[in-house]
Amino acid sequence: MTEQRGGEPRRDGPGPYSGLFGAVPGDYTYQPTAPKQVKVASVIAIGLGALCLLLAGLTLTSAGEQISEVLTGSRGNAPVAVAAALVCAVAYLVPALYLRKRRAWARYVLIGVASMGVAGGVVALPSSLLGLGIHAALLILMLQRPTRLWFNHR
Repeated sequence: MTEQRGGEPRRDGPGPYSGLFGAVPGDYTYQPTAPKQVKVASVIAIGLGALCLLLAGLTLTSAGEQISEVLTGSRGNAPVAVAAALVCAVAYLVPALYLRKRRAWARYVLIGVASMGVAGGVVALPSSLLGLGIHAALLILMLQRPTRLWFNHR
């Protein structure tokens, strides 16, 4: 540092806002992380997948008759109900795990699954407000600008 008129020091080098902790911007490598929308969407999808696995497990218990009647419309279809719950679990869990790895196909699959969830929620109104809200939030998170930019910028 050298003295300047008025007694204020003059800095020879980067200022406090020129880079990370005063470093020259070219001196460090920046590793972009997933935006919060992607993180929240993956947590929501993992939670929905876990609920589907729980439903599949409960279908194998003594409550399986009632669960299969609700899911398939007739009693005695427990294997079909378990298979449907496992397919749903895979549809949520696999894209959720690959979403943070920046796989574009995972984003598209979650957009499709959330769209089907929104459509199903609209058809089953008013008893499906929670599911409609969760799937709408998942769809909105996947369509927001930071999410699109993160997946398109490779």
